[in-house]
Amino acid sequence: MKLKKFGGTEKKVYDLVKPITDELEYFLWDISYVREGAMWYLRVFIDRDEGIGIEDCEKVTAPVSSVLDEADPIQQSYVLEVGSAGLERELVREEHFQACIGDTVRVRLIRSINGIKEIIGELKGFDKECVTLLTQDGTEESFSLGDIAFVKLYFDISSI
Repeated sequence: MKLKKFGGTEKKVYDLVKPITDELEYFLWDISYVREGAMWYLRVFIDRDEGIGIEDCEKVTAPVSSVLDEADPIQQSYVLEVGSAGLERELVREEHFQACIGDTVRVRLIRSINGIKEIIGELKGFDKECVTLLTQDGTEESFSLGDIAFVKLYFDISSI
């Protein structure tokens, strides 16, 4: 896995949106600017400890839309979407890993290691080369980013 870096447009938007989400007490999880078919989509993903509801998305959308209209950082037309990062969001940026230390994650490996392709455990550490987990059997294991397909927060549906 490679850590995701912001593209130029995403970075411009991030810099415009971050003060708004900070002021409204939301965590700006990610910015995505993608083309799907003939349309461009600018997606702003937010989070907070209490979770995100539709009211939160509405609360963030109006000021974000206003600042983007004023700054006009994107030349072509696009659809703005503000949404939750999701319960089982993928960790793709360094700050995601840092924010999730101590949380339960699911790591999917590219190839099986000792017959195991997926591991669930507590995220204990992260650096630019590896992810360290405290596994469910109590052992601490590190995995090279090059061996990982993805890392996602883990939500046990049976717990609700």
